Amino acid sequence: MKLTDKLPLLLTAIAVLFGIGKLSAQGTGGQNTKLLSGRYLFVAVPGIRDYMGYGGHGLLVFDMDHNHRFVKRITTGGFHPDGKPSNVKGIAVSVPLNSIYISTIESLQRIDLGTGKIVWEKKIDGGCDRMSISPDGKTMYLPSFENSTWNVVDCKTGDIITKIGGFKRSHNTLYGPSGKFVYLDDIGSPWLSVADTKTNSVETKIGPFGNFIRPFTINSGETRVYVTVDSLLGFEVGDLKTGKKLAHIVVEGWDTGPVRRHGDPSHGIGLTPDEKELWLCDGHNMRLHVFSATPPYQQLTTIPLQDMPGWVTFSIDGRYAYPSSGEVIDVKTRKVLSTLKDEFFNSAGSEKMVEVDLKNGRAVRAGDQFGIGRLPVH
Repeated sequence: MKLTDKLPLLLTAIAVLFGIGKLSAQGTGGQNTKLLSGRYLFVAVPGIRDYMGYGGHGLLVFDMDHNHRFVKRITTGGFHPDGKPSNVKGIAVSVPLNSIYISTIESLQRIDLGTGKIVWEKKIDGGCDRMSISPDGKTMYLPSFENSTWNVVDCKTGDIITKIGGFKRSHNTLYGPSGKFVYLDDIGSPWLSVADTKTNSVETKIGPFGNFIRPFTINSGETRVYVTVDSLLGFEVGDLKTGKKLAHIVVEGWDTGPVRRHGDPSHGIGLTPDEKELWLCDGHNMRLHVFSATPPYQQLTTIPLQDMPGWVTFSIDGRYAYPSSGEVIDVKTRKVLSTLKDEFFNSAGSEKMVEVDLKNGRAVRAGDQFGIGRLPVH
């Protein structure tokens, strides 16, 4: 065999040795078809408005067990009428259906976690916002885009089961761990609505809080809610059983100032899975403020970030914190371990990310886009 005949074989061997072939498979030109096993962070972009400078367009997958190494980019839908990628508004997972869902301003799409292919994408009248899925993976509460309704959706088909009306600006949605209640955040109201999943209707309201409610989170027992509200650098606490507001907490030592997005000083709050701490976003000062999650809600420390945070969530085990600015933070030491990078080594950031644990391409467990409490409920 001539040397020229051997050249393709040599190049292939070099590619395998140095992982060049693998890099190509992970690029934007096609899907990596290898069935994944392990813990992965799924990051939907553009997840900061429709800005393409935070990771482009698609679903970025990072290996949590190997220093959050970039694994692949899954091609997604979700486009404005002019053909440009649309704002991702929410991300959620159905473990039984082995599917991950992405909402954009205009549509909802279901993606198979094994194949990475879009199962369906549906345009929704009134648009979409941040949705949430029932613990059994069958039902989704999908808000219209800052409009007057919530849609109750069949996760398998994408069909709308019913609608819940009467809101001013439907926005954030959180299905309670019990599956009995869904917490509905109308950002044109100081009240948090609570829907009963048996009747698919609002049964009670929590508040009033000090201003219109923005991001919020709850504990696993569904007895406490921690809300951010307009104009407050801080948070408030509500009792989900009595419906009353319990506390008003202001961040000490930091001034409230202008923010580039959301118009809210503290757009983003997360409860660590062990329910010991609350992590609060500060858009003006580009920081996370850490508080004790029990009265008197002591302010513990502050963590500087590379960009303005607009959301924060955690790994299921509580080891890592993920602000939307793209850092991976060790919760125990408060240290920034790394920053998320896409296949082009560009910084990746999103307000819509979630952990999914896979075995041979099948979901065995999933986290939540919200930082929620995960203590066992007796």
